[in-house]
Amino acid sequence: MSAPGDDVELLSPEETARILELARACKAAARAVLLYPSSHPAIGATVGRIVQTTSHEALHGPIKITVLPDEFRIDGRKPARDDQAVTDLAVLLHDHLIGEMVIQPGGDRDAWLGFLQLLGRSPESIRAEGGIARVWTTMAGRHIELREIDYSEVLRERRGTHSAAWDQIVSNCLQGMATFDDSAMKELLELAGDADRVAEMMSTIETKAQGGISAKSAAVMRMIRGFVEAVTQKQPEMLGSTLTNVASAVGQLTPDMVMGLLAEDAATAGQTKAERVMDLVLSHMSDQAVAGFVSRNVIAEGTATDRLAQAFQSLVSDTNERERLLTLTKDDVAASPLGSTEGFDGVWSAVAQKLLTSYSDKPYISDEYARELSSSRTQAIGVEKVSDDPPERVTAWLGTVSTTAVRTLDLSLLLDLLRIEENDARWGDLMAPVVHTLEDLLLVGDFDAALSLIDVITSSASGADTNERRQHAMIAVDMIVAGPMMQHIVIHLASVDDSQFDRVKSMCLSFGEVLVRPLAEALAAEQRARTRERLTAILLAFGAVARRTIERLKSSANAAVRRTAIQLMRQFGGSDALPELTELLDDTEPQVQREAVRAILNIGTDKAFQVLQEALATGSVESRDAIMQCISSIRDERATPLVAYILRNVDHKRLTSVYLRAIEQLGALKDPEAVQPLAEAFRRPGDWWAPRRTSALRTAAAAALARVGTDDAFAVLQDAETNGPRGLRNAARPHLRKRRPAQGAA
Repeated sequence: MSAPGDDVELLSPEETARILELARACKAAARAVLLYPSSHPAIGATVGRIVQTTSHEALHGPIKITVLPDEFRIDGRKPARDDQAVTDLAVLLHDHLIGEMVIQPGGDRDAWLGFLQLLGRSPESIRAEGGIARVWTTMAGRHIELREIDYSEVLRERRGTHSAAWDQIVSNCLQGMATFDDSAMKELLELAGDADRVAEMMSTIETKAQGGISAKSAAVMRMIRGFVEAVTQKQPEMLGSTLTNVASAVGQLTPDMVMGLLAEDAATAGQTKAERVMDLVLSHMSDQAVAGFVSRNVIAEGTATDRLAQAFQSLVSDTNERERLLTLTKDDVAASPLGSTEGFDGVWSAVAQKLLTSYSDKPYISDEYARELSSSRTQAIGVEKVSDDPPERVTAWLGTVSTTAVRTLDLSLLLDLLRIEENDARWGDLMAPVVHTLEDLLLVGDFDAALSLIDVITSSASGADTNERRQHAMIAVDMIVAGPMMQHIVIHLASVDDSQFDRVKSMCLSFGEVLVRPLAEALAAEQRARTRERLTAILLAFGAVARRTIERLKSSANAAVRRTAIQLMRQFGGSDALPELTELLDDTEPQVQREAVRAILNIGTDKAFQVLQEALATGSVESRDAIMQCISSIRDERATPLVAYILRNVDHKRLTSVYLRAIEQLGALKDPEAVQPLAEAFRRPGDWWAPRRTSALRTAAAAALARVGTDDAFAVLQDAETNGPRGLRNAARPHLRKRRPAQGAA
């Protein structure tokens, strides 16, 4: 695998949009299949998006995706813009050693659901069955072709084939043999000075060891003791550097493996009354190794897990030292894709708090019991294989730990804790898990559960609780609004039914005015008609609160946001919005000007028409042209009263061009209501000192009347030919001549 280069060709905007949509859908669906049973509506919605994105109608051919550690290549090209969903999906696939994936069009719901459930399993369990490519083949997967990364082949190409002594060391560690012959001891001495090869051997033993964490830890522990014994006996002067290299390799393990090694070392030392080797190893673990261990796991998980907190506190016992090392860790995480996400400071604060204050049961349980806890998952598998319980009892037991039951219990636990906790500080500590749970619920579209949590938070933020509790609740509201909440809601708005949409609207309204601006900005960026319609409905439901915020959006530097503000003011209607719309008539963005004119036209009162007439009278030449161009583009009867108002009120001497365009617009509308204002313009007395202007205005008015084409319009022209002065007769006669032959032919 090669490192990504800076000169990689980019996908087109359309291809980028398709890949980002697929990555986001896969991320949401992968989370949903872990949280809910296959029959849950959230599964249908999220997996349905993937099926639609990869259907024969959406894809004209297979997509070949090369998976790098944290990004994709599509036929050698990368997306034109970064997205956290792409990074997260790439990390997930890479953890399963997927190096290349070809997606064929037409995969159905069941096929995609099977693949996502496979991704939801732990990489270790899948590797124990022969790797993800083999397992996927046995599932008869056809719509996706997988190519698995063979790290052993990569390492062999990089360093050459391993020696027989290497294989003997690995075999002895796996088989429980803690002694090594002379050739193996020599190999261990050669490896001890190379940190990369120490890490390679440790990874090889961990991968090949059969069983759970306990078995893997025991095998790796034999390797570590072998290194220490070989160096101590043969070259004691190398002990310090060897321990440093081993410590560096330990820092690349998972938190479970680190805790397993500590438990295994304690158990082995207790049985043989030997020295604890891991204490020596950890004493040589550098700050960079510890920081790398923590940052790598935080980046992979997106947060700090309980197991990581336990491992970190075991590696670093001094509280002040932990705080110093977390400063180094933050720099590493900030340089990763996670550091570029919105709200990173809030995420890191939660990570640091968990790593520094996470619960530890070490003072309350023995080392032996802790070791048993570490291996409990493996023992559970053994208990399951006994199968001596009746089926109905097993079914009942499984029902109590199903995904739906566990999620329901989690939600009930949070709600109960929020209800019964009397200590304000401890109640505030619950906000972090509440916000995290809420974001998960919104991601998969479980709005009923999300609404129950939001009701508790918003009622505490605005209710009669203590000041400290209200402050905690308001901070939680800010965290929710500043997070990915709107992104998750927008994803589901197009697909939810009306009853679910009503719950979404109720949920948004419960947040109050703080959500209006994010809603308006989401609306400005949204292109899908159904989603825009529903976002608009939510904003309108806020009433006067939304109007105040929307009026402030007209000053946004983003033209799209200003246009959205106008559209919403049009929806609210009424003359109250006229002052704000009047300001936008002078906007530098033509589209914003056009939207403002349409909004004023939609109000349709004399006061609204007066606003436009005054803008035409006082505005710049460019502004007048833009307003008249916008008015000219309106081709229905709504424009007739406005244009007639302009014709009757604008100064035809100073604004002759505007006056002429108004006459032409009334003729183009062909509305019978335009006859009267056109007749007034046609009969308007001329100025003897401006005969050309008078002639041009009468000629334009006569042409507009003829274009309207009604009997009343031609009656005005006929009366002018019969009774009018010479100027009117000359203007009317050509249009009457054209009509008379047509009447004769009829």
